Amino acid sequence: MSSVRIFVLTLLAMIAFASNSLLCRAALKQIHIDAATFTFVRIFSGAVALCLFMNVRRKITVDRTAPPLAGGSKTRVGFPSPQSSPKGRGGSFSLREKVGMRGSGNWISALALFVYAAGFSFAYTSLSAGTGALLLFGAVQATMILWGLHKGERLDAIQIVGLVAAVTGLIALLLPGLSAPPAIGSILMLGAGVSWGIYSLRGKGEQNPASATTGNFIRAAPFAVALSIIFLMQTHLDLAGVTFGIISGAITSGLGYVIWYSVLPDLKAASAAIVQLSVPVLAATGGILLLGEPITLRYVLASVAVLGGIAFVVVTPLSKDQTASPAGQSRA
Repeated sequence: MSSVRIFVLTLLAMIAFASNSLLCRAALKQIHIDAATFTFVRIFSGAVALCLFMNVRRKITVDRTAPPLAGGSKTRVGFPSPQSSPKGRGGSFSLREKVGMRGSGNWISALALFVYAAGFSFAYTSLSAGTGALLLFGAVQATMILWGLHKGERLDAIQIVGLVAAVTGLIALLLPGLSAPPAIGSILMLGAGVSWGIYSLRGKGEQNPASATTGNFIRAAPFAVALSIIFLMQTHLDLAGVTFGIISGAITSGLGYVIWYSVLPDLKAASAAIVQLSVPVLAATGGILLLGEPITLRYVLASVAVLGGIAFVVVTPLSKDQTASPAGQSRA
């Protein structure tokens, strides 16, 4: 994968994650929906959207690869052969087989996805936006960098400069206005960050990120249902809250994770951790553009530091690695 394509896909994924944060803040801070229901709507809508996406992609692939009929007829009937059909072998089609993701995803990744989504939702009922973003992405960074160091990755001089610049910019943007955060909310958000880091690391080895993400969302749905049942007596929602949850699940979570999964194999674990530090900056940009928050010199300088540091960490080392080894980065 070229450096330009990696940069574009990474940027799209970070924008999706930042948008997801804005949607969750709007829904939960303004009490449009309770945290458990928001988590369920987010995961369920993500699973539905990804199933539809995989089904459409499978049909397109079948149409492109199917041989033309004799005699030049343009009519094609999409019946599976007895050999390829589970029914022809005495079996039956399952939901996962129908969407073309048989054997994709796993329960551990699905649990990590659910823990992240639930912790994220419940933490934002008590944490301020800046505190939550700082705790979440600090935990993600720590999880992925520690795993990268454990696997033998090392930060060279340029990466160290980029890391220092990115962290300094993030702290400069978020720290001055922070107060002591509630202990329970902090623990929940730290747990969400660790879970997101684990989910991202496990995704590096996936050959088909779209199928894996679909499978994980489907497997995470029963956890979300159980959570909603546990908090059934506290359920409250309105149209705006449900809409925020659907957009968060179907677009900024589901499709955003597909993009993120697709670029992860070409990023070192440390680089993948550092690049996610841009999400709080992008979320702040959304707050300025969509919520009418004022733009400040501190915000501009912090944005330059964070995004510039990420450029040093991701782009330059990637070019060196690809030049030295055409096979690209190793996969966790």
